[in-house]
Amino acid sequence: MIFLSKFLPLFLYPLGLASALLVLILIFWKKPRLAKTLVVVTFVLLFIGGNRYVASTVARSLEWQYLPAEVSGPVDAIIILGGGTEPAIAPRPSLEVNAAGDRVIYGAILARQFPEAKIIVSGGDIDFLDSAASTPAEDMADLLELLGISRERILIQGGSQNTFEDAQLTCAIIAENKFEKILLVTSATHMPRSMKVFTAAGCPVIAMPTDFSITQAAWQRLWHPNAEEFFINLVPAYTNLSTLTKSLKEYIGLLFYMLSGKI
Repeated sequence: MIFLSKFLPLFLYPLGLASALLVLILIFWKKPRLAKTLVVVTFVLLFIGGNRYVASTVARSLEWQYLPAEVSGPVDAIIILGGGTEPAIAPRPSLEVNAAGDRVIYGAILARQFPEAKIIVSGGDIDFLDSAASTPAEDMADLLELLGISRERILIQGGSQNTFEDAQLTCAIIAENKFEKILLVTSATHMPRSMKVFTAAGCPVIAMPTDFSITQAAWQRLWHPNAEEFFINLVPAYTNLSTLTKSLKEYIGLLFYMLSGKI
């Protein structure tokens, strides 16, 4: 089930769908009208999905749903969701952070801001992906320790393989420890889905998003470009495809959770 949830959506993202259409073009090459139609559809798909205007608009629709909150007073726990680390697999000299590594950095900042709070790191291995001796949760704990956070404050939840399981297993730790005021740290794009599953699991959490791809300055600049910027924004680029793909992943995840009754 985990494999299918990761595999099938690949063909709904622009690049995967375009690849599927290219296969159909080859299959129906001897039917010129159909083949030409598929070529046009593929071009339009990549053009729309690869330009910055579409990618940024879709990303912003997720990222700006929850902005960092003003939090005061004591905090019982800070949850950091996995996805920002890469395991120490050769030839890597050590564990590394990826584009979502801001989750651990921001978690450490909040841990310093609220020194009384426990830190719950959440994330387990997915069997068919890179296997490692440690889980993402354990890797985050190691990074937090390197950033000066005492290991005694860190609770490790390394059994989850998706956001739904993050909520279920982490909420069990919260209930066991009777934590009440809880901060949730994850990427801004991922926050809407995370908030819904944690709320559905009975954990009232405060959204503390990080890893924003759309800033206020970038958004204003996007819609008030000069001539050079307009054409650069319009031409498809892999960075825009990546941004849109991440956003579509979240919307597909939200839809799946809704249809399956998980939120």
